[in-house]
Amino acid sequence: MSKISIVVPVYFNSDTLMLLYEDMRSKILPQLGEYEIVFVDDGSQDESWSIMNQIREQDSNVKCVKLSRNFGEHAAILAGLTVCTGDCAVTKQADLQEDSTIILEMFESWKRGNKVVLAVREERDESRIKVFFANMYYSIVRKYINKEMPEGGCDCYLLDRQAIEVIKNLDEKNSSLTLQVLWIGFQSDKVYFKRKDREVGKSRWTFSKKFKLVLDSMMSFSYFPIRFMSGVGIAFNVLAVILGIDVLIEKFTIGTPIAGWSSLMCVLLCSSGLILLMLGTLGEYIWRTLDASRSRPTFIIDEIKNGKKQDNENKQAHQQNL
Repeated sequence: MSKISIVVPVYFNSDTLMLLYEDMRSKILPQLGEYEIVFVDDGSQDESWSIMNQIREQDSNVKCVKLSRNFGEHAAILAGLTVCTGDCAVTKQADLQEDSTIILEMFESWKRGNKVVLAVREERDESRIKVFFANMYYSIVRKYINKEMPEGGCDCYLLDRQAIEVIKNLDEKNSSLTLQVLWIGFQSDKVYFKRKDREVGKSRWTFSKKFKLVLDSMMSFSYFPIRFMSGVGIAFNVLAVILGIDVLIEKFTIGTPIAGWSSLMCVLLCSSGLILLMLGTLGEYIWRTLDASRSRPTFIIDEIKNGKKQDNENKQAHQQNL
């Protein structure tokens, strides 16, 4: 019988964790057969770790992983994929905004031979502002980074064991895990769901994290920023030559004097701003290269607590090795 792992990144989710587990237990766990739930505490400063272990005491198929500090959601998911033992693994958000039953649909799709299954947002109950900026991000991704990105985007996905091993070996920093999943290829499928508005707890998905995701997505998977800088440089050079020729023509035909301190300063400030913007873009690439060259781990696991069933399996495997 195939085993599925459910990886749940946790960050200040003490108010939703027990509700999440109860929801999964009532809707999907009895139908999955052999399963494991991997909760990954991404440096939460609330009662999340304690509640995760309460769930582990109730369910022997639960594994709790604690990271040494907050490394970000994608690093937490990667940590969960690293320690999971299922034939396939599905990621699950802890905010109760996606129906747990989509895991059953994804699992069935995997059984049909698909190694990657994406859960795509078909509808969203969130505010228009959130939906607008989310759609704008996914439009940019489809146009400049990866045309395979679904229009509604995806919050979670299922990966076959082979795909998990490939993702683990990529070992990328400051990147988008979702775009890595799209990049690796493999036979894939999509299931669609309606994303609910958050009713319990407070979102920690801040503007700075969203902005970093945009930068990580663009600079890790696209050469567009570099090409854009080259294009702007060429356009300004052409514009400067045209304006220079126009000034000389007016000077020798009409007699217009070549003067204008204000216009000169405007051009100087504009060009200086563009140069600084381009230097900043190059600096982003250089910093990311430096960060990758230092070979620091994407995450650090502080503690792992297995359920009783998994402890017994580990003991049996250890005895067999002896």
